[in-house]
Amino acid sequence: MQTLTFDSDDLDVTEEFLSRAYARMRIASGTPGPSRAHIRRAGIASVSVDEIDLGFEMSYSVTPLGRICLCVVHEGTVRDHGFQRVRDDFGPGDVVLFAPPDLPYQGRICGARYNITMLDPALLGQVAATGEDFGAVRLTGHRPHSAPAARHLSRTIGYLRDVVLADPALADQPLVASTAAQHLAATVLATFPNTALEDPRAVDRNDARPTVLRRALAYIDDHAGEPVTVADIAAAAHITVRALQYAFRRHLDTTPLAHLRRVRLAHAHDDLVAADPRHTTVTAVAARWGFHHPGRFAAQYRAAYRRHPHQTLTGT
Repeated sequence: MQTLTFDSDDLDVTEEFLSRAYARMRIASGTPGPSRAHIRRAGIASVSVDEIDLGFEMSYSVTPLGRICLCVVHEGTVRDHGFQRVRDDFGPGDVVLFAPPDLPYQGRICGARYNITMLDPALLGQVAATGEDFGAVRLTGHRPHSAPAARHLSRTIGYLRDVVLADPALADQPLVASTAAQHLAATVLATFPNTALEDPRAVDRNDARPTVLRRALAYIDDHAGEPVTVADIAAAAHITVRALQYAFRRHLDTTPLAHLRRVRLAHAHDDLVAADPRHTTVTAVAARWGFHHPGRFAAQYRAAYRRHPHQTLTGT
């Protein structure tokens, strides 16, 4: 778990901090008087969420971040934002790709309060069925393809910030951190145009045999208590990610990650049965197996076992 807080009205100090926290940049203020900047960050290894409040007009010119950078504007505006051939203005409620990982960008923040979420580009490949070259997955547009998709991504970022990253004990659990990061990456892919392909190639269909499926299932069973990605499962089965997705869809009518969740749910059930209710909680057991949303865990548990997890824990 990583946290930091910054507060200053000195423009030079702010520039130095931003260059350390993001990438080398130059900033300038067009507002007379103090240039108050407040930044609060919470993050894990592959994802960080920053809340930024700039009470002045600030121009910026930033070198490539090396990470996918998303922006959710709460108040104020971002004007003349540009990278490559993109030029755009953003206002309250907008959810945008602020910059691709490999491009510099520039623009003006006009008295804005906004959110910056950064994630490792490799996460996109880990959740997309695109084969073994994870770096090939790229976002190809800076605006979401629909308003509902933008709202869903904004809610996902908010939940990550307010629930997972707000509780260090929860965020420091490896399975919680892994599933939360993958969920964010999957939501990003569902929100923005990207290069991920949906249909398996012929060679991938040929690889979707029960033998490789058994290897994948065995790997899931043996590693359910560890952070696992679709790419890990595919590598263990010696097939591409697309072939893995196709095999699960064809033979089990599900996805690898959905099956992994069912296996983890079964382990959580076993732990609840064996636990002493005086020394543990449903939330603790759920988090141990990567379920960071107690309400969703309870709903999935009731659907599978026809009782509330608390009833299993207490034997009622």
